[in-house]
Amino acid sequence: MLVPLNPNLILNAYACGIFPMAEDRDDDDVFWVDPETRGVLPLDRFHVSRSLKKTIRSGRFKISVNYHFRSVIEACAESTSHRPNSWINDSIINVYCELQNMGHAHSVECWDGKKLVGGLYGVSLGAAFFGESMFSRISDASKVALFHLVGRLKHGGFKLLDTQFITPHLAKLGAEEMGRKIYLDKLQTAIKSKANFCSLSYSPSCGVPPTFSPSPSL
Repeated sequence: MLVPLNPNLILNAYACGIFPMAEDRDDDDVFWVDPETRGVLPLDRFHVSRSLKKTIRSGRFKISVNYHFRSVIEACAESTSHRPNSWINDSIINVYCELQNMGHAHSVECWDGKKLVGGLYGVSLGAAFFGESMFSRISDASKVALFHLVGRLKHGGFKLLDTQFITPHLAKLGAEEMGRKIYLDKLQTAIKSKANFCSLSYSPSCGVPPTFSPSPSL
């Protein structure tokens, strides 16, 4: 008998280095993934290209945090030309929204005017942040969101940014692979440490609207 997803089950799984995925957006079931190698993005080695710096400094995009979590995860679940099948189903969407209400899941939203054009979401546990997925409807929008995430994690004292897998996109930004044993050792150290996702002074409530979004320094 399958055990329904619930927040405590998800957090306990993350603490063991395991995470859930669905075969398809319309599939009701999930399976658990425990990869041999893990993708991580060292917070002190995040690579910001010249073009990305220019985009960030232009101020074109506004950033909010935890402002439209469900909209972000639903956008990440959409099929695209580059990702025709999604591993995010309704069960995953609902339980991560519960985690967000509990303060364990977070989103970073990227806005062009009043349009949500990019973002990402993930789960925090101790000083570990598990990046789940990101989306972009305009070039560089998800990269800008990731830039703000990294700045926030560094400021809040996080020790580990888990990307689960490595993609060419993430590799260009500094992500690297780590063997399971080394990853689990770092994970245990991180989850036993304290960090604060909402430590930046301009966002004490960690849910500011997109009109208030100072950039971390480049």
